[in-house]
Amino acid sequence: MKFTQRPIAAAIAARTSGLGLAAAVLAAAIAFTPGQARAESDFTSGAGALSATARLNFQITIPRFLFLQVGTGTSFADNGAIDTILFDMTATPAAIGNGVAQAGTGGTPGPGAVNARVVGNDFGGAATLSATTLGAMSNGAGSTISWSEIAVASPTAITVVPPAASVLNHPGTLTNPFTDGGATTASLTPVGRIINQAALWTFSYKNNNVPAAGTYGGAANNGQVAYTIAMP
Repeated sequence: MKFTQRPIAAAIAARTSGLGLAAAVLAAAIAFTPGQARAESDFTSGAGALSATARLNFQITIPRFLFLQVGTGTSFADNGAIDTILFDMTATPAAIGNGVAQAGTGGTPGPGAVNARVVGNDFGGAATLSATTLGAMSNGAGSTISWSEIAVASPTAITVVPPAASVLNHPGTLTNPFTDGGATTASLTPVGRIINQAALWTFSYKNNNVPAAGTYGGAANNGQVAYTIAMP
């Protein structure tokens, strides 16, 4: 009888010991897991005045980020949609080349306008926003319209979340925001390493010349502008 009881007793003891050890290891792991919020306790007792102190640590991590939007976009997210600003004089041929600027259609929020925004949080100094074209706009048949025929109105403030710190200027100048086969630029100054600027950009066609017939620009005929900003 004793011979059969001893192995059972030993097994129970070993199992109990193993469970106790596992519980201790688990408790230690919980107590020392990195990144966990920790508080403490302070117990006092006895006669006279008593006081106790307990401390709690807080930590906030903010990643580096850079966001650029021109036209269609969702704040702090990628969006592959590309807006098109249209100047169509089909219905007003007698006005072609008369020097009266033409308003555009299309864009976001439109017409002829786009919301633009730059937000970044780790700039060591001034940053450059550039607008680059591959050349004059072509009609695909040998004729071109220079980017000097496009103007932009003074940028105006827009409502964004979080609120923009200042209005975002368009690269180049109001009368010449683009150049043929090159880049125009605007210098953005950070405040406390942060650039947070936004604006509404509204474009017009100067209509100073009588071009050959055709549809000029578009992505296939040098009608696309690439905006770029870098945060080293």
